[in-house]
Amino acid sequence: MQNTGKLAGLTLFITGASRGIGKAIALKAARDGANIVLAAKTAEPHPKLEGTIYTAAAEIEAAGGKALPCVVDVRSEEAVRDAVQKAVAKFGGIDILVNNASAISLTGTEQTDMKRYDLMHNINTRGTFLVSKECLPYLRKSKHAHILNISPPLNMDPRWFSNHVAYTMAKYGMSMCVLGMAREYADAKISVNAVWPRTLIYTAAVEMLHGKDSFEYSRKPDIMADAAYAILSRAPGTSTGNFYIDDELLAEEGIKDFKQYACVPENALKLAQDIYVDDPKSKL
Repeated sequence: MQNTGKLAGLTLFITGASRGIGKAIALKAARDGANIVLAAKTAEPHPKLEGTIYTAAAEIEAAGGKALPCVVDVRSEEAVRDAVQKAVAKFGGIDILVNNASAISLTGTEQTDMKRYDLMHNINTRGTFLVSKECLPYLRKSKHAHILNISPPLNMDPRWFSNHVAYTMAKYGMSMCVLGMAREYADAKISVNAVWPRTLIYTAAVEMLHGKDSFEYSRKPDIMADAAYAILSRAPGTSTGNFYIDDELLAEEGIKDFKQYACVPENALKLAQDIYVDDPKSKL
């Protein structure tokens, strides 16, 4: 999807932006000349995961954006508040919030220790609520206010709960923020939406969960970046409270070639479907 320049000069606050989907969204907006606040924990190189907020910031600057790397654990009220204040001091406000930071454990009830349960709920649900709460006073002042959560449609089929109820509850908490805040801030012209991938997206987290072979049956984070860009380019208040699926949204935007997003183009018709997506029809 071509850049339109619609995000030029706008300030995006993106959690978990040092790698994966968060970084892909940051780079897409940076090519418009947007300001990017990278709110993530990775300040030092991780032994198993590529990239830090500083290497991501360098990529954003190289792509044409302005970057503000902030070491943020979204579980910490103080750290979130401090990053928001730094963002406002540097860029004059916040226009767009992308709640991307997430913790995952696809474990059954007896196999999920409470430390992991708390981590998922504190990062996914509480973190999304907290960062949104702290950014909202500035989003109210923006003429292009959006919140976008990387979270799934609220699909109540028991099979999406039965194998990993703790993770589903934590992820659905992010989606419930969309449902509630979209209505709560409709009059303030703040669009609140979610986007979720139809297929596996090849990131460090997916590689750790599913192994290196998952590369062959995944799409690149670019498809999520393009979908996010399409949502965030819209006039605020025109489209809110939606749970978008990446390829469905891009098909509506006129994208016809989905092979470009496959990590292995010849496997474009054999991609692994992501969880929480029931509809088998795929824009491959």
